Amino acid sequence: MNTYGRQPVTFVKGEGVWLTDTAGDRYLDALSGVAVNGLGHAHPKFVSALNAQIARLIHVSNIYQIAEQSALADKLAELSGMDRVFFCNSGCEANEAAIKLARLYGHNKGIDHPEIIVMDQSFHGRTMATLSATGNRKVQYRAPFEPIMPGVEFVEFGDLEASQKAIQPGRTAAVFVEPVQGEGGIHIPASLKGYIQGLREICDANGWLLMLDEVQSGIARTGTWFAFQHTGILPDVMTLAKGLGSGVPIGACVARGVAAETFTPGKHGSTFGGNPLATAAGLATLDIIAEEKLRENAQTVGDYIRQQFTESLKGASGVVNIRNAGMMIGIELDKPCADLVKQALAAKLLINVTSEKVIRLLPPLVMSKQEADELVSRLTPLILNFLKASA
Repeated sequence: MNTYGRQPVTFVKGEGVWLTDTAGDRYLDALSGVAVNGLGHAHPKFVSALNAQIARLIHVSNIYQIAEQSALADKLAELSGMDRVFFCNSGCEANEAAIKLARLYGHNKGIDHPEIIVMDQSFHGRTMATLSATGNRKVQYRAPFEPIMPGVEFVEFGDLEASQKAIQPGRTAAVFVEPVQGEGGIHIPASLKGYIQGLREICDANGWLLMLDEVQSGIARTGTWFAFQHTGILPDVMTLAKGLGSGVPIGACVARGVAAETFTPGKHGSTFGGNPLATAAGLATLDIIAEEKLRENAQTVGDYIRQQFTESLKGASGVVNIRNAGMMIGIELDKPCADLVKQALAAKLLINVTSEKVIRLLPPLVMSKQEADELVSRLTPLILNFLKASA
């Protein structure tokens, strides 16, 4: 179906931060399949782990015990400090699970119509429930599919006072927020630590669940295993996907405390979620990130990319802001700049533009400083020429 405005290129193989197309041309990948390919392409340890798992067992039903699933759940609980995991196939499915969990939590507290507080400019997915919790009504998101699911209230991202004012005694069950808004334009609260700590205090004071969407910010992308680890708090629920399987579809809804015990048999499920292949991919991904110190690399090289762009674009009229949280990097311009995606493709560089005016860079976690220099040298003249031509 005609659901993507596809770029005119087909890739046939990859290695590290490079992709090769059908003509044999090589492209620098600064998008990682939209934060998926954190290990880059064809990482030898990852390929070996998948080959071994495929030779053993690809899928059995969740009716049975699955050793790889249990091992990955244990690992995620260990790394996050949380208790239990529900596995699914994607970020929106993980977020659907979180929304259902919040609804059930509210009902268990005697709330007839439990509501969830979500943020303006958020993005939680394209299914009906996650779309209803997505704080961007523009044409390709909510508007064509209204009426949306009831029971969500939008407040301004980064504004604790707005969340405090949204308190609805006897109605609210949870707050659902991305620590760093990816699709919304790499928006980072002025004080990530202060903001998330403040939301934790509000939720604790009112008996709400604090649910963090880390589908894009999780799995070492911001320099820690999970973005909440920059803040000193624990959420009640956290959702993961994208980088968890390094390209093999997998999502996870991680929970602790009462939230971890809310689902009971029959309340939720997935045919493919957490199967041996997907969870083996997750285990291999986490092992390689740890072995190769990719959390540290994400922080170091992500900061380096921001610094290099700040220097190369210094004084350029039309550059509003350059920001990053590890390997989540946004270059905001003062005008829509989607044309830069095609211009970058012609320069054998893969980027993305989100929220109309933000160049979004999500490089593989394995990117080196030398490869980062190549990224900056290819993209800077494109930005400067674009701003000059559109002045």
